[in-house]
Amino acid sequence: MKAAVNLSLPPAVRTILEKLNVGGYEAYAVGGCVRDSLLGLTPKDWDICTSALPEQVKACFPDVPVADTGLKHGTVTLVWDGEPFEITTFRTDGEYKDHRHPQKVAFVRSLREDLARRDFTINAMAYHPKTGLADSFGGQEDLRQKRIRCVGEPDRRFKEDALRLLRAVRFAAVYGFSVEPVTADGIRQNRQLLESISAERILVEFTKLICGQYAEAVLREYAGLIQVFLPEIRPMMGFDQKTPYHCYDVWEHTLHAVGAAVPDKIVRLAVLFHDMGKPRCFLEDESGRGHFYGHAAVSEEIAAAVMTRLRFDNASRDRIRALVKEHDTPIGAQEKSVRRWLNRLGEEGLRQLIAVKEADTRAHAPAYVPERLEALKQVRRCLEEVLQKESCFQLRDLAVKGGDLLQLGFVPGKELGAALQALLDGVLDGRCPNDREALLKEAKRLMPQTKGS
Repeated sequence: MKAAVNLSLPPAVRTILEKLNVGGYEAYAVGGCVRDSLLGLTPKDWDICTSALPEQVKACFPDVPVADTGLKHGTVTLVWDGEPFEITTFRTDGEYKDHRHPQKVAFVRSLREDLARRDFTINAMAYHPKTGLADSFGGQEDLRQKRIRCVGEPDRRFKEDALRLLRAVRFAAVYGFSVEPVTADGIRQNRQLLESISAERILVEFTKLICGQYAEAVLREYAGLIQVFLPEIRPMMGFDQKTPYHCYDVWEHTLHAVGAAVPDKIVRLAVLFHDMGKPRCFLEDESGRGHFYGHAAVSEEIAAAVMTRLRFDNASRDRIRALVKEHDTPIGAQEKSVRRWLNRLGEEGLRQLIAVKEADTRAHAPAYVPERLEALKQVRRCLEEVLQKESCFQLRDLAVKGGDLLQLGFVPGKELGAALQALLDGVLDGRCPNDREALLKEAKRLMPQTKGS
């Protein structure tokens, strides 16, 4: 079905379509770029499908770089003015033995056949400026209804490619769509198929999901799916905290905190992990009140294991571990305290820690929220004041360097390092200004002490 829709295509996309048409082939913008354009969003990528075979595509662009990025599946990548565009031949897919990739594909001449192999109706639309929107499966109506629905039989779609299970709920989290009942049933019935998907692919989809505006609701509704690759959430569910500070169980508290967090992947993931250790640390006193001594350290340990399993990059893993470990540690709204935290985490890390604490606070019992949010507001204000003063909080910011201390007679190695750290400690604590002459004077005073150590 062709619909009267006028989408704004980038000039490069229009030119690519025109050149394929001049060569005698059909060509359309397809998939996510069409979906996002209909939603009024700016697409990140523009994919193109065509009746031309890969070699025919190359022939249409003799003077343009074209890479064989997925030749087995009919995909080449054309680089136009430095920007890549994937161009894929109309195809149908053969058997999926690994629940991820078809064993073979068959090239076809029909756009409808190509759209019929795709995952969800909202991704199974194509567009050409002259012929309009090709929407054979009701994708435009599903967009209007804010609905995620499989193309064809959900059970078949999910068995073909199990990553679609996570993609469905990711779209729901990002766009605020509901998953229509038959598709939702298919997700629940086939959830264990996620075990066949690589950790790297799961992490990519899950990161997009948890950064979605509607992540809280989706995590709540599809916790069973999430448990397949994140079984650590199961002990949190229904775990009564038995403390006046909390009005939710551990899982519900975590969900509310995720929903309250800024959509930064590091912050959201740290919030997801921050209380995972609570069930292991629970102690109930004689009055029936619950305590979770040491839960931050245990949560960090669990988070580290999860992130290793899901193949997080080292930088993200280190930062998230630090945030989980420190999420319950007070931050004083004094310059000395803020400088110390900046020394430990840097500016970005401290801002993320404050964001984690704020999200955590918003998920507490209402009576305790205003005072704690005000305290964090004061920390933010102090942070801005410290940064405006261009205060020193790292060794690199010291007004003296290692060479200056070497000239005073310090020995390279541990002695020099200890002296620089002592000077930095003095600046962080406010005992010494970050002034070259003052620091050199302090260094001379430290020399006997340092040499004696």
